[in-house]
Amino acid sequence: MNEVLTVLLESLRDGYVQVSAFVAVTVLAFGLIQYWTDGAVIGAIEDNERLQVAFGGLLGLTPGCGGAIVVMPLYVRGTVSFGTVVATLGATAGDSAFVILALAPEAALYSYAIAFAASVATGYLVDSYGLGVARIDAAVARLSPAATPDGGTVVNGGVGPNPAHDYGCPAPTHAHESGPDRESRVLTPLSHLAHVLWWIAAAAGLVLGSLYLFRGGPEIPLTTGLGFDGLFTIVGITGAVLSLYLYLVGRHYVGEGEIARARDSFLSVYDTLTHAAMETSFVTVWVLVAFLVYEYVVLFSGVNVATLAATAGVLAPIGGAAVGLIPGCGPQILLASVYAEGGLPFSALTANAIAQDGDALFPLLAVDAKAAIVATIYNFLPAVVVGVALHLLWGPVFGMAEFGFGVL
Repeated sequence: MNEVLTVLLESLRDGYVQVSAFVAVTVLAFGLIQYWTDGAVIGAIEDNERLQVAFGGLLGLTPGCGGAIVVMPLYVRGTVSFGTVVATLGATAGDSAFVILALAPEAALYSYAIAFAASVATGYLVDSYGLGVARIDAAVARLSPAATPDGGTVVNGGVGPNPAHDYGCPAPTHAHESGPDRESRVLTPLSHLAHVLWWIAAAAGLVLGSLYLFRGGPEIPLTTGLGFDGLFTIVGITGAVLSLYLYLVGRHYVGEGEIARARDSFLSVYDTLTHAAMETSFVTVWVLVAFLVYEYVVLFSGVNVATLAATAGVLAPIGGAAVGLIPGCGPQILLASVYAEGGLPFSALTANAIAQDGDALFPLLAVDAKAAIVATIYNFLPAVVVGVALHLLWGPVFGMAEFGFGVL
């Protein structure tokens, strides 16, 4: 029971400091840009149909998951193509990017450049040949006539808005326009207070998380106090608990009420902060679930990733791609840490970078699980091809099959 409780507390702490604080910064950055430009960024993505896939890849390439998270609701809204989703998710290295950028910048440069090129190419291929959800819907309809298709994403022979992509979901409403008692004498001020405290925890978590990465991602004991280890634990657990509150309760009294929806613009800086906090809290909940599932599997099964990779040979990049199928950043951060310790070849890191979707997959899973699964499969295939090619063809020539390539 002590081990189970320790894993729970460590997952709450690590999930917030190592992941959520960085997600908050990137989501907030895009939100502020939207506020300052009055929605021009999303408008530019929606209006430039032929460049959507490349834009999606660039947003996915930004460290963390904030850029990619911005794109997912646009697909749900029917204003970007399915190929854009595939390119965005494929180029996303999630929060594991922070680990590799800090500990192996040369490897990060090559790995993420390859992931970007492969993902954008895959995205354009998907759109050009009509391989979006519409084709999957047709196949499902043949197998199950009762299935309801949600429509494709390629119209008029090219990439464009999908008028049939209607989920029946209204536009996000302000917190005080729908939902439970918005004017509760207790929960409304409590939720605003939790929101303010959440941002204080996020700022502290960003500092602590950055120091943690610069220190090489050491093991942090579960302790309390005013030292680094104690603050790391206190801030992490506090931020995680506040995230759970905001997601489960607070969003009904502060902010939009709805999540995983793109905003064209924001009314004020506070509105922007609220949106970023609610979106990040939503991601945090899923990250914590992923952390706990993974850690408990490791705890009860005794699986050792580094040992398996060392004996895998050409199966290592396939394994890296397979790990990328797991939603969330937890397993990917672990894989990046193992790479930084010399436990994985570069081919496995690159395959993982292409296959993984980070936390950006969670908003899409919540509203369109079919599209999320199909996009993940589409990215897994080039991840395996590129990873194996790096290992067998280019790896021996450029040293990219070696363990520890580009590690400081």
